[in-house]
Amino acid sequence: MTEMADLILCNAKVLTMDPVRPRAEAVAIRDGRIVAVGGAEVAALPAALVIDARGRTLLPGFVESHMHLFGGAELNHLQLGGVRGVPALKAAFEGFAARRPGNDLLMGEGVDYGVLDHAMTRHDLDAVMPDRPIAIRSMDHHTVWANTAALRAAGLLHGAAMPHGHEVVMGADGLASGELREFEAFDAVLALAGVSRMYLGIARGAEPADWPTDIERGIDKDHLARGMAHCAAQGITTLISMDGNRYTLQLLAELRAEGRLTQRVKVPFHFKPGMPLAELDRADAMRAEFDDDWITSGFVKLFMDGVVDSRTAAMLDDYPGYPGERGDLLFSPRDFAAVAVEIDRRGLQIAVHAIGDAAVRNTIDGYEAARVANGPRDSRHRIEHIELIARPDIARIAGLGITASVQPPHPPGAMDFALVGLNCLARDRWPDGYLWKTFADHGAAVCFASDWPVTDVSVLRGLQASQTRRPYGPDCTDERLGLMESLRAYTTGGAWAAHLDSVTGCLREGLAGDLVLLGGDIESVSAEGIADLGIALTVCGGRITHQAAEIA
Repeated sequence: MTEMADLILCNAKVLTMDPVRPRAEAVAIRDGRIVAVGGAEVAALPAALVIDARGRTLLPGFVESHMHLFGGAELNHLQLGGVRGVPALKAAFEGFAARRPGNDLLMGEGVDYGVLDHAMTRHDLDAVMPDRPIAIRSMDHHTVWANTAALRAAGLLHGAAMPHGHEVVMGADGLASGELREFEAFDAVLALAGVSRMYLGIARGAEPADWPTDIERGIDKDHLARGMAHCAAQGITTLISMDGNRYTLQLLAELRAEGRLTQRVKVPFHFKPGMPLAELDRADAMRAEFDDDWITSGFVKLFMDGVVDSRTAAMLDDYPGYPGERGDLLFSPRDFAAVAVEIDRRGLQIAVHAIGDAAVRNTIDGYEAARVANGPRDSRHRIEHIELIARPDIARIAGLGITASVQPPHPPGAMDFALVGLNCLARDRWPDGYLWKTFADHGAAVCFASDWPVTDVSVLRGLQASQTRRPYGPDCTDERLGLMESLRAYTTGGAWAAHLDSVTGCLREGLAGDLVLLGGDIESVSAEGIADLGIALTVCGGRITHQAAEIA
């Protein structure tokens, strides 16, 4: 290389994720691309900027394989993680309300289902704040609880008809109890918080009825930029969003034109139960309009079920202590097979949220139907979460070329989700939960993510969780992937799963200049110390998007 590089990082412990050259000491970038990977000969090249890594680990930029771009909006809401009991909620909301006297609704985020010692109702939240609309969203984002004022303002106090799988829970008094299950049930409450435009895709697969004004788009772009900056500080250079629509893609395009896009972003089309197959024309149009190295679509997201804690995840057996309750499939086997065949026929990728073992099986069956109908192809269809699986279905995942998109922070007790959450599963099913290593051992592709803002987006915390989780009992296997396998699941594995492996995910000449420099040597610290390493530098497309003070 004779031309000057824009940036060289040298004296690094480079883990390239490239099997041809797995380790190196220096990386050079020019015009947003990697132009050299090697040792002293690379470090000696002329460059506009040279950064001495001082023996720290240098990796491909992290690929966040399952996140939600609306997380940036939530950073402005009241954070309630760890808050317990009505008095503590009351104190938190009163302080928050004093700082926001003009808000139509005060929104709290991040509580678990055990925030109170009983099922929370509007009466509990009336005791927290009776005179202003307030609402609280669960950590998993599948339940919202609202007080009477919020239910009345949203038009839900007397109940409302909802699509299958979405519910305004009613109380014995004939009025809404305050619990709103799944996205369409709480969409009207989110509208009061002023963020409904951000949720139109995931809630209804819809676009804004009227094109937002410059001011409204500016607000939404600021939410996105705030969230992306937060992700850049975690070493993330590629975001696979599991929410969004064409409007989201347009906002990202505007941010790019303004020089404010700090990650590569992939955004889905949401297909909802009851939609005619012709709606997939919109997915085709999104793929055609947005298809470059920075902003892309080309995949369809569906929900097959809900979540375990609210008993909306679809199970093959009854929930323990709730005879007859198994959750519901949001698509019947026949309907999903037809949808999967058509999406696959169009050459689009499919990503399905499936948590319960019945939902996982129905998804696998649909993918199998697509392969039979259309023949094998490089589809890389995905199942998101797979928290419980029936043993006969494990080998089918690899056999059908399905990617297991799983989240290290999610197993109860691994990170922020309490171990008590495991009690939502029957004890004899614990050995069938969160089987990441089992999937990999059977030959399945595995990618890692956080599901932010459901859990902390920190990749280092997620890596620590992946290395420190323990079997739930003597009859459960150790489901930890090794450190290098886990790093691959956050880098090259994530890029491959998103059809972006020709762009990023690996440090190799010709690929994008997407890098993350850790705050130390990840191979020399204990598993319990990974999260403390910190992120020293994030580079996306050759541009520094995050820089710790000691690197400046």
